[in-house]
Amino acid sequence: MELRDIEIFLVLAEELHFGRTAQRLHVSQARVSQAIKKQERRIGAELFARTSRTVRLTEVGRQFRDDLQPVYAGLHESLERARLAARGITAQLRVSLMPFNVADLHPYWKAFRARYPHWGLQVRQATLTDVFGQLRNGAMDVLVVWLPVEEPDFTVGPILCTDSRILAVAADHRLAERDSVPLELLADFPHGTAHGLQDYWEDSYLPFHTPRGRPIERIMSAASDTSDELISHVGMGDIVNTFPSHVTRHWGMSNIRWLPLPDLPALHFALVWRTDDENDLVRALADTVRDLGVFRF
Repeated sequence: MELRDIEIFLVLAEELHFGRTAQRLHVSQARVSQAIKKQERRIGAELFARTSRTVRLTEVGRQFRDDLQPVYAGLHESLERARLAARGITAQLRVSLMPFNVADLHPYWKAFRARYPHWGLQVRQATLTDVFGQLRNGAMDVLVVWLPVEEPDFTVGPILCTDSRILAVAADHRLAERDSVPLELLADFPHGTAHGLQDYWEDSYLPFHTPRGRPIERIMSAASDTSDELISHVGMGDIVNTFPSHVTRHWGMSNIRWLPLPDLPALHFALVWRTDDENDLVRALADTVRDLGVFRF
C-alpha cells in the first residue's frame, strides 16, 4: 500500500468527509474515493459506511485505523527527523493553535526560533473536533487553548493572551442592528458546536444555560470542525455563534455583523501539554512565553 493511500485513509477517518479530506490533502475527491476503494478491495471489506449525508467508519475501518495510526506516525516522524537533520535541526516542536494565527502572537514564535535555532517550530491551526485528542494521540506536542483545562494528564502552562467575546450573526439577522447582546437573549437562537468537546470546557466558552436557566441550543449538524465552515453557517443565517474578538482581524466579511457580549468574561488562552510528554522543547517555549508576558487583544 502506498504511503499516500495510507494518509488518505487516516485523514478521511478523522474528517469523515470526502470533500474536506480532499481539500486538506490538496487532492481531488476522485483521488480520495479511488484510494479508499482500492484499500477496500485489498482488504475485502468496507472501511467506511457512506450515505448521501454521512460517512462513518465500519468496525473493520476502526480496527484498521487503530492499527495504522501508530505505524504511520512512526514512519512520518522518521522521515521528518531525517529532513530536519539535513537542515541542521535536531528536534521539532509542534504547536496546535486554537486562536487564529494572528500576527499579534508571532512574537512568541519568533522569539523561540531566535533563541533556539537548532530546534524547529511548527504552528498549525487546531480543528474543533477532539481538540485534546491531538495531544493524547501524539499528533501535537503543545496546544494553545482557552482555560480552564481540567484534564488530569495535562499540564497547564503560561497564558499567552486574553480576549473579549463577540457574537457573530448574519448581516440580515434580527440581532444585527443591536449595539450588544445580553447572555439571556442567546437562548432564542441556535448555535454551532463540534464533536468531542468536554462539557466543562464547552460550558466555559458558552454556558449551556442563561442566567435564568434557559437552555442555549447547540446544533451539531450545523457546525463543522473548522472555524471557516462555522462562520459560513453563520453567514447563511443557520446559526449565530460566539467567537473571541480577535477573529474580526482575520475575517473581513460584509455579510457578518460582530456584536459585543458584555455578560461573558474574557477568554484566557494558555499553553497546555501532556504531562508525560514534557521535554526540553516544551519547557523552552513555556519559558519564552513567560518572558514575553501576556498579550491582550
